[in-house]
Amino acid sequence: MTLTPTAPAFGALMISPDRVNQLAKFGITEPTPIQAQAIPIALEGRDLVGIAQTGTGKTLAFGLPMIERLMPGQVGLVLAPTRELAEQIAETYRKLNVRTALVVGGAPMFRQVKELRESPTVIVATPGRLVDHLDRGSVRLGKVSIAVLDEADRMLDMGFAPSIRKILDRVPAKRQVMLFSATMPREIEDLSKAYLTNPAKVEIEAAGTTPDLVDQELIYVKFEEKTELLSMLLDHHLGSILVFSRTRHGARKLAATIRKMGHTAGEIHADRTLAQRREALREFKNGDIRVLVATDIAARGIDVKDIAVVINFDLPDAPDDYVHRIGRTGRAGAAGKAISIALPDQRRDVIAIEKILGKQIPVSRHSTSAPAPRPAHPHSSQPKSKRGSKNHYSHYQAGRPRPQGRSAAQPARSR
Repeated sequence: MTLTPTAPAFGALMISPDRVNQLAKFGITEPTPIQAQAIPIALEGRDLVGIAQTGTGKTLAFGLPMIERLMPGQVGLVLAPTRELAEQIAETYRKLNVRTALVVGGAPMFRQVKELRESPTVIVATPGRLVDHLDRGSVRLGKVSIAVLDEADRMLDMGFAPSIRKILDRVPAKRQVMLFSATMPREIEDLSKAYLTNPAKVEIEAAGTTPDLVDQELIYVKFEEKTELLSMLLDHHLGSILVFSRTRHGARKLAATIRKMGHTAGEIHADRTLAQRREALREFKNGDIRVLVATDIAARGIDVKDIAVVINFDLPDAPDDYVHRIGRTGRAGAAGKAISIALPDQRRDVIAIEKILGKQIPVSRHSTSAPAPRPAHPHSSQPKSKRGSKNHYSHYQAGRPRPQGRSAAQPARSR
């Protein structure tokens, strides 16, 4: 049998031939940088801290060595911040024919109890729901030999530190722990010192950096101009677009507004049921809807290829969230675009984000306002009426027909 040139890549990392062939069936033949560096270390059984952005292939970076190392009767545990991310991880394990129990909030407890009783090889869980099962006595962690904390920084931001500590205290002392995070704040360092033993550290990018292929743009406008600008951005840019809102109320209102503009749009936020969020994500993946409006928490776990543009309609509350948001585009070697809409009085918020990035975000010449101390563009110095602002955005009014799907030729659909 003749192997393709890229097929042995995972084999060179000491992944079993059967597993390599499984990956090849899904078109996965070459490891990503985080996989290439983390897998050999994890296969040795060492504790590991991995610093890498969303979309770099972290799931297989910890998933493959976990599957390879687990002995009969042993269990792997993966903790993730949100149900969406947990579902994505569980789906990956199941594609590799690994018996997996998914334990997340918003889903019936009795189904999860049934899965837990069926001796899963891997448990993928959100911390809060897993603690619920621990308290009920419906799960025991005495057989866990490998534990993974995925997007650990986000879990701590969401207040899961007590739950994580309670869970890890129930896991046997003799275990392997892998921690993955996009950033490395002090809290992550403290958690690592408390629960990891002499961990190896793998860092694909400097903490807080963004994908090189994401073209970033910052547009300063007045509050009353934000919706008009969004309409023009949606008209101007083709392809699928992810729009971030700061609150669930704002996301719900914004999705309705976008649909009134004539675009197909879905929404995922805390007011949507698990079934509704799954359906919106499925439609976005399939191209049935072109725009997805999300809050930061609900967006964790969005694993959709070919997102053309990320629009920050609202700046995030936490600067680190900016990195997570724009990491949804510019994935797997493809170019991406991230546009942030800021108000004149949000200069400090922008500075905080730029501190995380280690560089300034280019201010668009289409800004109608610009706060001090950054100088305003000459064309933005005069007051703008609504009509004047519209003309000022002429770059975004290229006369294109309003695209409704991932292809401009897709017919308009209302929903």
